[in-house]
Amino acid sequence: MNEADEEPHFTAAVIGAAGTIGAAISAELESRFAGSNIIRLSRPGEIQSSLGHIPIDITAENSIAAAAAQVSATSKHLDLVLVATGLLHRSDLQPEKTWRSLSRNNMAQAFLVNAIGPALVGSAFLPLLARNRRVVFAALSARVGSIGDNALGGWHSYRASKAALNMLLRNFSIELAARNRQGICVALHPGTVDSPLSQPFHKGIPKQQVITPERSARCLVDVIEQLTVEDSGRFIDWKGEILPY
Repeated sequence: MNEADEEPHFTAAVIGAAGTIGAAISAELESRFAGSNIIRLSRPGEIQSSLGHIPIDITAENSIAAAAAQVSATSKHLDLVLVATGLLHRSDLQPEKTWRSLSRNNMAQAFLVNAIGPALVGSAFLPLLARNRRVVFAALSARVGSIGDNALGGWHSYRASKAALNMLLRNFSIELAARNRQGICVALHPGTVDSPLSQPFHKGIPKQQVITPERSARCLVDVIEQLTVEDSGRFIDWKGEILPY
């Protein structure tokens, strides 16, 4: 990551920093970049007063705008924005195994959290990225959101909402390039991480394929560090493999 002379510190904003992967990525960035300024943003209900997180609800436009304004007021320009949010299941919402399980409300919730929310974050936070040096905007997607890699079907809402996210990030990469020739925008697959999001679905997955949040974070930050402008618009996994959209 490059640093401008007048801004000696690498500055990143991590949205979803109270989540399992977001917290691990925040910690990894902080330890890797000496003197860095890692701005953590989280849902209001997940914030502990001692953590100093900025509140953000990615399902509410006014909350996103307020969070972006707060970040802008304290940090002149950002080097990295990473969206580490996502919705696969909750008590009233489970991945569909068949088209017969499709529900308008469940689909709307999946798209709101997995595609619309990150898109609105992009709209508010992309303008905060520095314009005179290498910058990265990234969001966590999922391999099951790859259309070209889908051989199993099912999980309709989650797959489709993550595929929509991938397209939005591809669009953003084109627009970002016109603003900053050193700008990079990517979708990242974090792997199958041992987290509340994936734990109900670990049965049947070989144990060695489930990775810790810390390992995922280290590998994702490695990938982010190694990105070039040629990677902008791509869908890349935690090992650096380019995935099909």
